[in-house]
Amino acid sequence: MNAFDVEQLSIDRLMEGWRWLCPQPVSLIARSAFGDLFLCDGSGKVLKLDVSLGQLAEVAESEEAFRALAATVEKREEWFAETDQLNAAERGLAPNASQCVAFKVPLIFAESGQPNNAYLAGLYEQVSFLGDLNRQVSQLQDGTKLRLKVVD
Repeated sequence: MNAFDVEQLSIDRLMEGWRWLCPQPVSLIARSAFGDLFLCDGSGKVLKLDVSLGQLAEVAESEEAFRALAATVEKREEWFAETDQLNAAERGLAPNASQCVAFKVPLIFAESGQPNNAYLAGLYEQVSFLGDLNRQVSQLQDGTKLRLKVVD
């Protein structure tokens, strides 16, 4: 998977569940195998939307700087979890352009460390689900006990 091959993806669909955290207009410049999004805002800064943890952070002053940093081993590991991506691929979890590696128990939960927790999911569905989930828990303190109730 090429992290910068994102032209076919709809930024509006990907950001639909995340406007609570990122209301400003952004363009998509890259993505990780795990669904994290790298966004360029109106001022040209590059932001990383960590969909698993529900966090948005600036990672570079410009797209040019981002691309240069993304070519380094350290940033590929930090931003794209390259080792985890390779390990997932060895287990048959190599996402195509419309998929991502997802987790049956989302990573924001302590119980996510179970073996065989990862699977391939549709990118739009997973990013949307995590946006809604993170919005719902965003005001809770770390360690808060939750009971999940799934409704249609």
